[in-house]
Amino acid sequence: MQTNTPSRNTIRLTRRGRLALATLGALVAGTAVAVPLLILGGDAESRPTALVVPQGWRASQVYAAVDKVLELPAGTTKKSLAKADLKLPDEAEGNPEGYLFPATYPLKENPTPQKLLSRMVDIAGTKFNGAPIAAGAQRNAMNVYQAVTVASLVQAETADRADMGKVARVIFNRLERGMPLQMDSTVRYALGRTTPGTTAADLEADGPYNSYQRMGLPPTPIGNPGEEAVRAAISPTPGDWLYFVTVKPGDTRFTADYAQHQRDVAESEALRKRTSGPPKE
Repeated sequence: MQTNTPSRNTIRLTRRGRLALATLGALVAGTAVAVPLLILGGDAESRPTALVVPQGWRASQVYAAVDKVLELPAGTTKKSLAKADLKLPDEAEGNPEGYLFPATYPLKENPTPQKLLSRMVDIAGTKFNGAPIAAGAQRNAMNVYQAVTVASLVQAETADRADMGKVARVIFNRLERGMPLQMDSTVRYALGRTTPGTTAADLEADGPYNSYQRMGLPPTPIGNPGEEAVRAAISPTPGDWLYFVTVKPGDTRFTADYAQHQRDVAESEALRKRTSGPPKE
């Protein structure tokens, strides 16, 4: 039996419940401007001794953070990709998105963008190319690169480890039923935004990352996932869910029943309106 997708102006997948019935999506981990998280040394100048890359940061945020910590002109790290010998999978076609592994990176003697990026990619390769990830990807009819792409969506959709496996299952269930993913996180990635919110025009924009307009996974990861998100992508929680919405922190509702999802969305929206207070003049 064919599964019909409710129109994209009626449903939304989100992790924090900041939603209207007009859209479907999620907040993206990270901030609008990449601010590097530094571990400072103890000398008088408090020079940073390490750079912390949070889970879910996009490549663009990592590049900006490396520029800042190394006191380089903006754009230097991105330009260095042409000279960096990064050990990326063939499917990445030289794009390190998804493989700049979130971790703490010591700033050793004479650090350079190439050295830092290579270290991130090498760690990702070690983490992702082992037998457990490869076997898990194959078990779900994916290659490793596709598993990392799913993990990046999971990471963008929820910061709650307990929900990551369920979010992954929603993704797989939608793919298996021929339903578009309809995630705002993919649209915001294409638009270079990390803050929540999309417009009707955003959702109509043509492009390979618009999961309203295109079927299947986006062509690349949309961020750099951590290990929990990768594990969720290869071992999704069993379930028939097709929709989810966060009604309030710690209360994310997953369902396969669209009518129930509508009720959950309405409850989330009503709670949001009550807690946001009257509009400011």
